[in-house]
Amino acid sequence: MFTGIVQDVGRILALERLGGDTRVTVGVDRLDLSRAAIGDSIAVAGVCLTAVALEARAFSADVSRETLTITTIGDWRVGQPVNLEPALRAGDALGGHLMSGHIDGVAEVRARLGEARSQRFLMRVPEALARYLARKGSVALDGVSLTVNAVERQEFEVNLVPHTLAVSTLGELAVGDRANLEVDLIARYVERLAEFSNPVQ
Repeated sequence: MFTGIVQDVGRILALERLGGDTRVTVGVDRLDLSRAAIGDSIAVAGVCLTAVALEARAFSADVSRETLTITTIGDWRVGQPVNLEPALRAGDALGGHLMSGHIDGVAEVRARLGEARSQRFLMRVPEALARYLARKGSVALDGVSLTVNAVERQEFEVNLVPHTLAVSTLGELAVGDRANLEVDLIARYVERLAEFSNPVQ
């Protein structure tokens, strides 16, 4: 589990195509990998990846075909910055909202507007995911926990304060760019419970 509080911005060091899969190597800046072990989960741009190799300042992870299909990883390039967050440990602060790192789809930046010292982003999501978004609910973009300010059909708005813009990759997003989207876990469970409450006859 993760909370959407970015702890480092790393960079893609290598992308190795292995059949239909990809092995990605990520260099870190501030993230302390001395506490990590092979098999640990690390969120990279919001995607929960399993470390299969560790160095002092880098780690590698394998990305399945399924993950390549529903995330932006297929568009990544060497040198690209990526948000990083290690998996939550017992006793860690819950600063954002609970996230699994299992990406639901990709959102596209439709507009970016200055609002005082913040930036307001208008995002468009696939139609199948729009029902999981609610005003003042939680959402994650590239692994960053955000609050939804407004929703209309397939579009929603979020405001990014200066701190978030400075410590994550979201400040680099421009109109037309895509970001990994994870909807609120609660919305997913509510939908599943509703299916059992109202079974199809």
